[in-house]
Amino acid sequence: MIVISEELKKIKKDLKRELDKNRYQHTLGVMYTASCLAMRYGGDLQQAMFAGLLHDCAKCIPADRQIHLCEKNHILMREVERKNPHLLHAKLGAFLAKTEYGIKDKTVLHAIEVHTTGAPNMGLLDKLLFVADYIEPHRDKAPNLTEVRTLAFEEINEAVLRILYDTIHYLDQRRGSVDPVTYDTYEFYRKLLNR
Repeated sequence: MIVISEELKKIKKDLKRELDKNRYQHTLGVMYTASCLAMRYGGDLQQAMFAGLLHDCAKCIPADRQIHLCEKNHILMREVERKNPHLLHAKLGAFLAKTEYGIKDKTVLHAIEVHTTGAPNMGLLDKLLFVADYIEPHRDKAPNLTEVRTLAFEEINEAVLRILYDTIHYLDQRRGSVDPVTYDTYEFYRKLLNR
């Protein structure tokens, strides 16, 4: 049985007010999926739950406000993030997790920061959150979900690579902007797995 700490309960209550209904349901799905993956791979259950719960804490903030908050708090924004402010919610979310929700664990904060683009040579929690965000039960539109969900519990690095591949190809087909960090991450895991 997963024990939810009082701190997690308080954050859940706060987020229920801050996020819209669908985003809140997604957040709970990511929290529980990340914790299941943590149990599978020997990760820290509490870290996984905190990262999953807070990963999208900045997602419902309007784009112009996200840019303003990043500027005000000296959060470095790359050109691709200025042009695609939806990418900022990860960096801003890590900042808010620390300043508004009292998270001091750097591993949790880093996982939140890289959960959208990934990062080369991610730590275990980074990968757990990255994968959980893609496969949680409320997701139904991502490509190859059934296969990726199976892969996630068999070999985490393979799941990361597949998610990166599918994301890049999906965005390329839709003529969306792919963050260069996502390409770098894909290349790192492609070489790691000898593809």
